[in-house]
Amino acid sequence: MVGDLAKCIRTDMDCADICTATAAVLSRHTGYDANITAAVLKACAMVCKACADECGRHADMHEHCRICAEACRACEQACNELLGALG
Repeated sequence: MVGDLAKCIRTDMDCADICTATAAVLSRHTGYDANITAAVLKACAMVCKACADECGRHADMHEHCRICAEACRACEQACNELLGALG
């Protein structure tokens, strides 16, 4: 059973790490580099989409995967909205 979720677990962990890094970059109160911010947001949106897609494959069998997929889609949307606002 865990073997079936290996890719999902790896994607979840990668997503969590990239989301944490994105939050750190966005929460700094000094200096601002639009190119770096945009790159980090794009990476976060991309990994959130990948994670949502992977978790979505298991959502019917595992409630935590459904919840994870929903959270990842919300984060992907938030990143894309912020990217749009940045221009």
